[in-house]
Formats: sequence, structure tokens, C-alpha cells
Amino acid sequence: MAQTLGAGDWVLGAGDQAQGSGHSVLGTGDRSAAFSQNLEPNSQNLEPNPQPPTPSPQPLKCYRMPAEWEPHEATWIGWPHNLTDWPGKFAPIPWVYGEIVRQIVPGEIVRILVNSKAHEEKARRILKRIGVDLTRVEFFRFPTDRGWTRDFGPIFVKRDAPRAHVAIARFGFTGWAKYPNWHKDCQVPPRAARALRMRMFDAIVNGRRFVLEGGSIDANGRGTLITTEECLLDPATQIRNPGFSREEIEAVFRKHLGVTNVLWLGKGIAGDDTHGHVDDLCRFVNPRTVLLCREKNPHDANYLPLEENWERVRDMRLQDGSKIEALPLPMPPPVYLDGQRLPASYANFYISNAAVLMPTFNDPQDRVALGTLAEIFTDRPVVGIHAGDLVWGLGTLHCLTQQQPAAYR
Repeated sequence: MAQTLGAGDWVLGAGDQAQGSGHSVLGTGDRSAAFSQNLEPNSQNLEPNPQPPTPSPQPLKCYRMPAEWEPHEATWIGWPHNLTDWPGKFAPIPWVYGEIVRQIVPGEIVRILVNSKAHEEKARRILKRIGVDLTRVEFFRFPTDRGWTRDFGPIFVKRDAPRAHVAIARFGFTGWAKYPNWHKDCQVPPRAARALRMRMFDAIVNGRRFVLEGGSIDANGRGTLITTEECLLDPATQIRNPGFSREEIEAVFRKHLGVTNVLWLGKGIAGDDTHGHVDDLCRFVNPRTVLLCREKNPHDANYLPLEENWERVRDMRLQDGSKIEALPLPMPPPVYLDGQRLPASYANFYISNAAVLMPTFNDPQDRVALGTLAEIFTDRPVVGIHAGDLVWGLGTLHCLTQQQPAAYR
């Protein structure tokens, strides 16, 4: 795969009154009044350099990071444009994106990031050709460097009482501490907050914004979060937050994501250029259960790291002290292109309202993995999305998407 607002940035959410203003601002359902009337339907176009939101006088409290299977208002996705993410294989990628959108729109709005009017028109043409209901799609002209919305897009949190309310916990993004092109990507959360008229809380710790990618964490919505030491604690490779200890990172999760219990796995999978994202190896599928990838071939590079993670999970406890249930998810056989191992994994599935989308790789193991997910998600279909081309970008379905939870309970 290939930040810069002040501490405490925020925008008011639906129905909240501005401090001292004496009037309410627009809610999510009234966005159109805030934008130019000359825009095409379903398009939002903010100025290239939006003004900073008003600093929040309130701390982030009573909010939590919902589980992915909880109801969504929308899914965010960035329409592809960076040819270097799929060198020599870009042509099929927009069509894969189109299929992802087609599977999601029956259950929720899809909010698509585009760079320009021309970029939006390209996306519209593909979506129209494959039969997507464009009344269920909204375009936001926010320039991006790349398309991995899970990692740089807004991370939404939710307050359940005294009335349901959704906000954005704004973290930093620095291109996985590896790539130089991230300065546009990191501006997406504040722009989304302005567009949605949504409150945003900035994760400023010791005078700097804490860096966190959405793919490095997974939560059960009840207070437990799972991540990896390789991604967040490695002292030498792709360091996101230099000098932060395990305890300090857990404190950030408690304050900004409503987490009370953090579970640490070891290493990620081979070929993962993020250096250990958890969404390629272990995922919550209900409040008490994770699917954890297992490799049967003892000679494969993933065998020992995944076995170590399996041993760790067996001893883990949930937020209430009960044992976590771990179920095995197979790994596809290794996928290579030009001699490079790619991070092919069935764990990079995405749970939308209408369906669970799982990457497939033209292998008999696809059927086993689809069956495993179908036994768990009995309330919605499990749909395979061919990811043989997509994974050349070093990520697949979960990496491309970011859920926005519904405001209702």
C-alpha cells in the first residue's frame, strides 16, 4: 500500500448546539444546504484547503469504537487513481472497486473519495455500466495520495447514551511510516468531519498527533481491541510513534476508542508491507469470537508466526475476564507476482450491512474460507470478490473500506 490541524479540532454533530452560538448546525441529513447548488447530484466539493474546525472544549468520553458488524450508515472508499499501487495491472482495478460498491449499496450508502470532477465521472461510468444504483452513492472531492481508506480515512466512534451520536476520532497517518506520499491522505478525516458536520476529537498525546492506521486494530465493540506488536511496538522498522511504550499506546486506545482491554498478537503475515496489520490475520466476528489464520504447511513463512499467535490467543481474556473463542481460518497458498510474495489472506474480509465480502484467489481454499464465514454470519450472505489483481497493491477488501456506524442504537 502505499496531519496537520491543531489539538482538539472538532465539528459539531447532528443536533448539537455550537458553544455559545445559540443555534444548531446542520445535521448529516442536511448536508446539501452547506454546499454549492451547482454541484451534480450526490457530489460534495469542499475547498482544497478547508479552514480548521473549531477546537473542542470537551474531552472524548462515553464514546466507543463499534464492531464492524454493527449497523452502518455508510461505507467510505477511495476510488483508485495511483498507478504505482498496481504497476502494470491497474486496468482491472476500477472494475473490482465497482463490484465492491455494487455488493454494498443494497444495505447502505457508499461514500466515494475522488480527486476531481473528471475522476468522479470515470467512477460514475463504471458504476452505471455494472448496474449500481447511483442514488445510493455519494462522491466527495477530497484529493488523496492513494486509495487505502481503511488506514487514512476517518475512524468513527459512537456514544450510545444519553442519546446515540457518532463522531470521528482523528489520528495521524504517515504512509505506514514507509512511503512519502501521504500528505493529502491525512487531511481526509477533518474534511469528512466538515462535510458531515460531525464532531471530531484529535488524538494529541505529548504535543503530537498519535499515528494509527485502521487496519492495525480490530474491535469487538464491547471494550476489547486486538492488534500486533510487530506493527505498533517494533523499535526499528516502520515506527509510527517513536518512544511510545505498550502502556502508553493502551492509554491512547482507552481515551480515544473507549477500549478497556487490549490484546497483543505477535507478527503479521508474509508480504505485508504495513509491517503487521492485524486485519490480515485475526478478526472479531462476534463479541466473543475471533477468526485467526492458520497455515498448515510447516515450511511456509507464515507457519511459525501464526502458530505463535494461536498460542497467544488461547490464553487471552475478553473485557469481562472470560476466555476468547478462536476459530481457524485457512490461508490461501502463497501468491506471487514478479517474484514478490503478496499478502493474500482471507482475513481481509469486510462486513457490510448487506453482505460479508471476502477476497478470493482462484484456489480450492476459497471455498473452505467462504464456508467458514457463512457458518458464522447467518444474518447476511457471504460473497467472494476476486482479489488476484487487487492484492498486487498489497491489500484487498478491508484495506480499501471504512465503515461509518449508524447513529441509532
